[in-house]
Amino acid sequence: MDMSSYAERREAFVKAMGEGVAIIPAAPQSTRSNDVEYRYRQDNDLLYLTGFPEPSCVCVLSPGHDSERFILFVQPRDREKETWTGKRYGVDGAREVFGADAAYTIDQVRDVLPAHLAETAAVHFAPGRDERMNTLIQGLIDGSRSGRARTGRGVVSLVDPGAILHEMRLHKSTAELDLMRKAVAASARAHAAAIREVRDGSLEYELEALLEYHFRAAGGSGPAYPSIVASGANATILHYTQNDRRMRDGDLVLIDAGAEFDGYCSDVTRTFPVGAGYSPPQRRIYEIVLRAQKEAIATVRPGVSMEDIHHRATEVLVDGLLELGLLSGEAGELIEKGAHTRFYMHRTGHWLGLDVHDVGRYRMDGASRPLEPGMVLTVEPGLYIAEDLEDVSGEYLGIGVRIEDDVLVTEAGHEVLSAAILKEVDDIEAIRREALAAVSA
Repeated sequence: MDMSSYAERREAFVKAMGEGVAIIPAAPQSTRSNDVEYRYRQDNDLLYLTGFPEPSCVCVLSPGHDSERFILFVQPRDREKETWTGKRYGVDGAREVFGADAAYTIDQVRDVLPAHLAETAAVHFAPGRDERMNTLIQGLIDGSRSGRARTGRGVVSLVDPGAILHEMRLHKSTAELDLMRKAVAASARAHAAAIREVRDGSLEYELEALLEYHFRAAGGSGPAYPSIVASGANATILHYTQNDRRMRDGDLVLIDAGAEFDGYCSDVTRTFPVGAGYSPPQRRIYEIVLRAQKEAIATVRPGVSMEDIHHRATEVLVDGLLELGLLSGEAGELIEKGAHTRFYMHRTGHWLGLDVHDVGRYRMDGASRPLEPGMVLTVEPGLYIAEDLEDVSGEYLGIGVRIEDDVLVTEAGHEVLSAAILKEVDDIEAIRREALAAVSA
């Protein structure tokens, strides 16, 4: 993303912030085992404001300062360490590449920050995952507070920057949407390959590897979250990630997997047969979920709430469960009592962006917030009939179906970003028949 976009975000943030100083720390580096670290993923708030990708960093926005309005504290250049882990931007790169008014090494936070805190009454800071940095910054804030009685200057209030920043992140710019479209396009290629390549005897992790190959081959950074490849009864486990079962003809496989592109996520689920087609019970469950998803997506437009979307999906699912005899009674009463939650136990969607379950409030003034143009959400109803449920017809036991798309709220209504990924029964079965015929030819 162009550096001017980050500058515009910082300006919008400090304008909304008013007087004060904002302190945004980086995510810590995490150890995988012994001396092996996980691939680094920057804190999304810092990434959103700066684009800076390295650990051991603190962003300070001090709009009242004469010259140092945007400061980055970063790792120093170190030839020996860079030989092992790669080049660092250092203080010069923080200024020249990322546009910082001033840059210091990370060990100078204790020396530089107090002067900025002394000139402000409000600090916008939320502790992150780096406990040592949290302790350091909180100590400096406390020191500024303690000196106020003598000097008349220093911090009075501590404010969560997310109150402003997360609302900004909820509304996507054109540049952000371009990256999300790239992530969705990579996901589309991956899901299409999985639908074609699954075979009787395939292992779930083989499909996982295929999906993640396509994410990376398209230029993405990899999966936006641990890929779910759940076949048979595993599909009734919502966040199944073991991915080690051997799939068989007659199974359904539920794939919940999305690519990440420059930090921006996609989140897509499709459920399809390992064999040539859905069995009659599988098809009945699938078509109920598909109908619920279409109805829920059709409601997406400005002014409609997330609760409205969830309620519409739930109504369609409950009607379908009544048709199949999996529930009995009056639909409204069943929903009010939560009788459907043994088969549908999650919400119908969530915000999507830099986080796969992105930031931003779902409720405002005690009510589910209305949608606005520029928001991106998932719509993902499902039905999960665990294999050990009692009082359920045996033909439905062990069937899990979820269908999920990424939806942009527009001025006119909505756009399904992931619409290219097939989900109609006839289309999926045609691909499966064609794929199996090619193998046997």
